[in-house]
Amino acid sequence: MKTIHITLLLGVLIAAVACGYSSQAMPGTKPTITMLSPENAMAGSKAFTLTVNGSNFAGNAVVNWNGAARATNYVSASQLTVAIPASMIAESATVQISVTNPATAGSGIYGGGSAAVTSSPIDFVIN
Repeated sequence: MKTIHITLLLGVLIAAVACGYSSQAMPGTKPTITMLSPENAMAGSKAFTLTVNGSNFAGNAVVNWNGAARATNYVSASQLTVAIPASMIAESATVQISVTNPATAGSGIYGGGSAAVTSSPIDFVIN
């Protein structure tokens, strides 16, 4: 009887590990932005790399510049980077930065999937 309980417990443990728990944000999790670096830019300055710090960034998360997705480099579940060309900071403006964890398609016997989820925006000021 004890062997059966141990076998069942082991089976449950293996099933839990096989479900894909990891340190990356789970699909459908809302990302949060806590800080941008740099925090602002001077109009007419040269191209730079914007670092977005926060939490719950999926491995395929994208940074949005005024709602338009930019090619994004995933560093970790708490950091993303994106190249900003000089042409995007040529004039003074306030730009909204957000992060989107894209939708995922369902698969396997359970179907499912998740909708895309976007963070609340944070302002980036071009002086």
